Amino acid sequence: MENIVEVRDVSMKFNLNTEKVDSLKEYFVKFMKRDLAREEFWALNNISFNIQKGEVFGIVGFNGSGKSTLLKIIAGVLKPTKGVVKVNGSIAPLIELGAGFDMDLTAAENIFLNGAVLGHSKSFMKGKFEEIIDFSELHDFVNVPLKNYSSGMVARLGFSIATLVTPDILIVDEILGVGDYKFQEKCELKMKAMLERGTTVLLVSHTISQIKEMCDRVIWINKGNMIEVGETGEICDRYLGKL
Repeated sequence: MENIVEVRDVSMKFNLNTEKVDSLKEYFVKFMKRDLAREEFWALNNISFNIQKGEVFGIVGFNGSGKSTLLKIIAGVLKPTKGVVKVNGSIAPLIELGAGFDMDLTAAENIFLNGAVLGHSKSFMKGKFEEIIDFSELHDFVNVPLKNYSSGMVARLGFSIATLVTPDILIVDEILGVGDYKFQEKCELKMKAMLERGTTVLLVSHTISQIKEMCDRVIWINKGNMIEVGETGEICDRYLGKL
C-alpha cells in the first residue's frame, strides 16, 4: 500500500538549562556571555517507520517517552535535529488543545480566527458556523470567552473545527480522553466516518482499550527509543506487561 507518512532516522535534541537564574537580567547577561550551563536531552533517537494511507496508526509509551514530540515533528510544528519526515497530504493536528485559540476571545471569534489559521475563508466559516456549534454542543456559550471554558469545552470546540473538512491525515493526541463519555463517542464516530472517506489517523492515547479497538498498527517507544512496531494486539499486550 501507499505510504502517506515516512519517518526516517528521526532524532530530536533539546538543550536544557541546568543552573538556577534568579532574574531576567541575570539570564540575559549569562546568555550574552554564553555562560549558561546546558544539558543535552535527546527526546527521540533514530526513529523509523511508515504509515500507510487509510490506516489508523497508534503510538504507545510511558509519560516522557517522546510521543508528543514525535507527533509535532510529523505535523511540522518541530523540525527534527536529525532525520527526515515525508508527509504526502494535508494534516489536521489535534495536539495541544487551545494552542490555536485566543483565550480572551469568545468561541464565535475563535471559530473565525482558527479557521483563518487553517486556511479557510471567512465566508466558508460563516457557512459552517452552525455545524461547528451543533457538533461541539456549545450553543449557550458561543459569546463566552474561552478563558471561562473547561478543558472539555475547549476540546469540543477544537475537535469540531479541526474535523470540519476531511483531511488526508488526522493527528490526535489524547483528545478523546477529554470531555464527557457522550462526546468521546461522537469523536470516535466522526473519526470512523473520516476513515471511511480515506483519512489516515495517527493516534496517541494512554487508554490501551481505545488503541486496541481503533488502531491497525502500533509503534511502542520508550525514553525516545523505538521498542517495536507492528500488529496492535501483540504490541499492546507486551506494553501492558511492562506497566
